[in-house]
Amino acid sequence: MSKPPIKQKYIEDEAAMWLLFQGYLKAITENPIKVQDYVGKDGDMVYRDKQRPLTMEGFRAYGYDNEVTIKNYFDNQDGAYDSYYTICSRIKEIIRANQIEGGMVGIFNPSITQRLNGLTEKTENKNENTNIEIKAEFGVKKDG
Repeated sequence: MSKPPIKQKYIEDEAAMWLLFQGYLKAITENPIKVQDYVGKDGDMVYRDKQRPLTMEGFRAYGYDNEVTIKNYFDNQDGAYDSYYTICSRIKEIIRANQIEGGMVGIFNPSITQRLNGLTEKTENKNENTNIEIKAEFGVKKDG
C-alpha cells in the first residue's frame, strides 16, 4: 500500500509571499476603477480613474487568479503556518493603512473604511428610568 502524496504548500517561504503581495500591489496600481462622471456646463459624460483600495479579499482573489491559496497562511490554524506570521502581519498592516489613509483623505468612503477597520466611534447611551410619584391636591380652601 502506497502512502498518499504529501500535501505541499503553495507558497515556499515568506519571501515568496512578499513577492506575491508585490504583484498584487502592482496589479492594483495598474488597474484603477473607471468611474462614470459628468463635467462641464453641458454635463458631458467622462470616465475618471479612481485608485483601488487594498483589501484582504482582493489579495486572496489575486492569489486564486495566480493559482495560489493564501487564506490558510493568514488563518494559521493549529500553528501550521507560524513561520509566515511576520509577513502576514506586515501585509495586513499595509492593507489597513491604505484603507485608513484613503478614507481619511476622501479617496475611499470613510464610513466603510471605519467599519472595515473597527474604527467607529463608540458612545454610551444611558437611559435610566426613575419612578417619581407626585401627589397633587386640588380643591378650594375654605375659611374657618
